[in-house]
Amino acid sequence: MANYIARRVMQMVVVFFGVMLLMFVLTSVLPGDPVKIRAGERYMSPATRAAIEQKYGLDKPLWQQYLIYLRDLSRGDFGESYRQNRNVADIFKDLYPNTALLAVCAIIVEILIGIGAGVISAVKRGRFVDWLVTLSTSILVSLPVFWLGMLMQRLFGLQFKQWGLPYLPISGMGGDGLPLWTHLIMPSIVLASVSTAYAARIMRSQLLEVNNQDYIRTAHAKGLTSAQVTWKHAMKNALIPVVTFIALDFGALMSGAILTETVFNWPGVGHEVYAAIGQRDWPVVMGGVVVIVIVVMVVNLLTDISYALLDPRIRYDSGASS
Repeated sequence: MANYIARRVMQMVVVFFGVMLLMFVLTSVLPGDPVKIRAGERYMSPATRAAIEQKYGLDKPLWQQYLIYLRDLSRGDFGESYRQNRNVADIFKDLYPNTALLAVCAIIVEILIGIGAGVISAVKRGRFVDWLVTLSTSILVSLPVFWLGMLMQRLFGLQFKQWGLPYLPISGMGGDGLPLWTHLIMPSIVLASVSTAYAARIMRSQLLEVNNQDYIRTAHAKGLTSAQVTWKHAMKNALIPVVTFIALDFGALMSGAILTETVFNWPGVGHEVYAAIGQRDWPVVMGGVVVIVIVVMVVNLLTDISYALLDPRIRYDSGASS
């Protein structure tokens, strides 16, 4: 296990520097003059331009800029936002708790509804409930997230309010007199929608596959009820791929859901990165990528380790699973 973790960490280092190099080159060649962005609409003399370029290191060759960025990054310095005149690390420090809160709520939705629907669909295979779950998951996977978000805003936010029914806030996370949990309901469901559909499908297929195993037939032969066989014997093995999927998805959610946070004006990392892309605020974009890459890689590593702990048959030290 120790050798496996060491190999994975080395792979993570290579991937990290590769992604950083790719993103740095891309942000350098994309249209948009960072000096003009910093100056805004004000007149900018050549001396002012030179001072700004010197301050942000833009007067140096690209390879030197990249090395300087990595040096500063190793010290925890993500640079300064062109627009906000703030350190990028401070910006994300303020916003990341909001993204984490939304991600945790989305994962709860994914676990409760995804696993529950998958189990019910497998147990009721071939019946109306199974057909309904299959149809619902197919629709959720096909729907664009932003369209689903706007549809829910229209129905549960605006239309319910007009009809005099209890309604949900359509944006932000407070300031309108409604409690925070009401602001979390719609963005959590929208953020978890696609993942919940996939979790339900994986849960259903895994449970059906496990139910065909010999030890399940043996459990039935011993006189156990279907519910006892499902919960005591089948669920344990069927849950392993689902837990892996949800853990990997949690890393993606923690890195910031750009579309969902933008639709619901949720003040998180994803919303900030989206705004920074439109404003050509490359230090914020690069900082967002750094956070996303680190979070996803760490969660993937923890998931692989927990997978081995959940299933003792897996032996990474031998270089292959058995």
